[in-house]
Amino acid sequence: MNRQGKEALVASMKKDLSDSTASFVVGIKGMTVVQFEALRGELRKEESKIQVAKVRLMKLALENNNCAEGLEPFMKEQIALVFAQKEAPGIAKILCTFAKKNTQLEVLAGCMEANVLDAAQVKEIASLPSREVLLSHLVATLQAPTTQLAMALKSMLSDLTYTLGEVGRKKAE
Repeated sequence: MNRQGKEALVASMKKDLSDSTASFVVGIKGMTVVQFEALRGELRKEESKIQVAKVRLMKLALENNNCAEGLEPFMKEQIALVFAQKEAPGIAKILCTFAKKNTQLEVLAGCMEANVLDAAQVKEIASLPSREVLLSHLVATLQAPTTQLAMALKSMLSDLTYTLGEVGRKKAE
């Protein structure tokens, strides 16, 4: 690759880093092309991207990026950068699930919202429920007081109706 190609690659990685909600460093030593393409396909479904380049070029891409500079200690051997365009927990879940099936893939670190995450923290994020599940829990929590109030009012109206019916029946006798 010539100098212009390298500069274009570094610029592309810098852009991906700035556009992504989270970035992950994964070790890919020993992965076959078939395994790597399977991982790439799963990531594409979630609108994410994986980039493999020389470590030196990745380090250049990480320069002057608040969160990404913390990933520099993990830049050694055969690695790849994963850029999460949407939901970081979903991408972390894909990476951790894939790593369980394919021992060659190793989740090394991550960068999310200006915080550097180690492998354990990335696995913790991967264990979080999806956004839809969390939103449904939130809606149920917000709806609970209103539902309970409606049930209490209905119960009071039912009791009042029953009492008035009984009073009317006794007067009729």
